[in-house]
Amino acid sequence: MAGTVEQKLNELGIVLHQPNPPIANYVGFVRTGNLLFVSGQVCNTPEGKLIAKGKLGAGVTTEQGAAAARGCAINLLAQVKMALGDLDKVARVVRLSGFVNATPDFLEGPKVLNGASDLMVAIFGDKGRHARTTVGVAALPSDAAVEVEGIFEVA
Repeated sequence: MAGTVEQKLNELGIVLHQPNPPIANYVGFVRTGNLLFVSGQVCNTPEGKLIAKGKLGAGVTTEQGAAAARGCAINLLAQVKMALGDLDKVARVVRLSGFVNATPDFLEGPKVLNGASDLMVAIFGDKGRHARTTVGVAALPSDAAVEVEGIFEVA
């Protein structure tokens, strides 16, 4: 039987897929004590296609960026599920860090990361409220529009 968090995912029409393997010398997640650190996840679909490619402020809209950040959050959750086996073991979403592939004058990075933040709160409720950082960057792997990493407190 699916846990409470997975039931919420089902209600939202979200199916978690097998996470993509790392593309360099790192691991998808590291658990130390009651903290789970999840490596940055780009905005790939389960089939490996980018949800948004290119730069915010130069062809990619804030709305497309927010959809990409939501996709990153789904990929984070897939890594958490792989690490813990059960998403109900998440005691709290501690922090999300978003990296937005953007032009120097693009200032709506926080709006972009709302795509990830809003999903965490929708799924985990108050346990999904978190600290956050958003940084504009010159480039991301595969020219992805957004990448998000996370820290989770686990039971």
